Amino acid sequence: MSFLPLLAPLVLFAMAWLATKSPGRRPGALPKQAEWAALAALAVAVLSAAYLIGHGPMTSPLIGLFGLGLSVRLDAVSATMLVLVAFVGWVVVRYSATYMDGEERQGAFTGWLCATLGSVLLLVTSGNLGGLVGAWIATSIFLHKLLLFYPERVTAQRAARKKNITSRIGDGAMILAAILLLGSFGTGDIATILANAAPGFATALVAALLALAAILKSAQFPVHGWLTEVMEAPTPVSALLHAGVINAGGFLLIRFADILLTAPGIMALLVMVGGFTAIFGGLVMLTQPMVKTSLAWSTVAQMGFMILQCGLALFPLALLHIVAHSLYKAHAFMASGEAVRGVAAIRRPGPVAIPSGRAVGQAFLVALAIYAVIGLVFGFDGKSVQAIALGAILIFGVAYLLAQGFADAAPKDLTQRTALASVLASVSYFALQTFATWMTYGTLPPTPAPGPLEWALIVLALVSFGAVAVAQAMFPLWAGHPAAAGLRVHIANGLYANAVFDRLIGGWTHRAADRAETT
Repeated sequence: MSFLPLLAPLVLFAMAWLATKSPGRRPGALPKQAEWAALAALAVAVLSAAYLIGHGPMTSPLIGLFGLGLSVRLDAVSATMLVLVAFVGWVVVRYSATYMDGEERQGAFTGWLCATLGSVLLLVTSGNLGGLVGAWIATSIFLHKLLLFYPERVTAQRAARKKNITSRIGDGAMILAAILLLGSFGTGDIATILANAAPGFATALVAALLALAAILKSAQFPVHGWLTEVMEAPTPVSALLHAGVINAGGFLLIRFADILLTAPGIMALLVMVGGFTAIFGGLVMLTQPMVKTSLAWSTVAQMGFMILQCGLALFPLALLHIVAHSLYKAHAFMASGEAVRGVAAIRRPGPVAIPSGRAVGQAFLVALAIYAVIGLVFGFDGKSVQAIALGAILIFGVAYLLAQGFADAAPKDLTQRTALASVLASVSYFALQTFATWMTYGTLPPTPAPGPLEWALIVLALVSFGAVAVAQAMFPLWAGHPAAAGLRVHIANGLYANAVFDRLIGGWTHRAADRAETT
């Protein structure tokens, strides 16, 4: 039974190989067979989780030489990711059978989709550095095939090129980290490495390399641009990418949490990069007119917040974040077309209620009061300062919601619904935090008490997110000012960071791309 989780990726790799026999349009029973293969992988994932509950964590025997090769690690982290990825993958494969029906290379698409999904499943269950690095690289290679499914599209070429560059740098960082770990610990067994992690120069260097690989994989600022340009790929690719593949960076940090905790400076870097990316992506998202592009920027922001959580050593909450974001974002992409039709059909009720400065201030005070009361009911004892601060950051979003209900023109029903949603959000945070901490107890290290550096970063995060939340809530009051219109244009273009990245790698300008598309 120790190799049971390995059956999930193997059945999908077999399906990908079978797809090479029918790479064209309407490849017979292949889409239905792929759906059954994905469902079989999901069944294996559920059985593996049940085995973990009954027998506890385990690592399978190694298939390899000199302590390096392929093995399976089954614990709370890998089982959660295995079930999540298998479930989302099954839904995406099922959805793609209809979405891609009639495409010239439907069979090839199905094969690359199964291969990518199988690589992610192998990644999250890897118990040895050899399998982990191999799956990490394979995921990028197969995803590249999906991003270039329409190779004639210039925008797709540009996005894939940038993704390829960042992926190769990230792959190099992973390989170097694996070499250092193998040399320092004399084994590629991940469980053994984590159990013996201790501060030192080599460990700090490994932590830096792992952080670099995660930042590149999860599209953090300033290498986020490729993620917002992959809309030329079919929607199933976006759903799988934004709901599964992009989370690999966060999973890497969670898996090597014990290594990261030995390098406080690297953790601080993750807080700063992740926090800025979260704020930056969230602001740009609000200015995007297209649904899928807005969702892509939302993913950039969410990945930034996940990296921030890892930097604050809130690894159980980061894992919970991955689950919640994956389920939400997969649904959002696959339902994006219907959402556009639904919004267009809504009858416009009249002018939007704009909250005043008094309403915004009142909303923040009420939101913090709700958070404090519910926190006292659940009990703040035993909760880390970082977790309490993260809850306060999340409550800023609740305050923005409340501000809409407190506007003078807001109907009473809206005020009541926003207040109820605020209470439910606060209760959910404490309940889910408690559950995630309990579920990963003994697998993930506890959050250490903050030192002076951590305190400074916590205060900086609170002030930054609070200021952005206030500005966002009050922006409608300034929207008519000429300066606001100019600011909106700059934010909508992502402060041109992506254009700078294009120039640095010799990418095409939008004007050159437009000329190529018209010739």
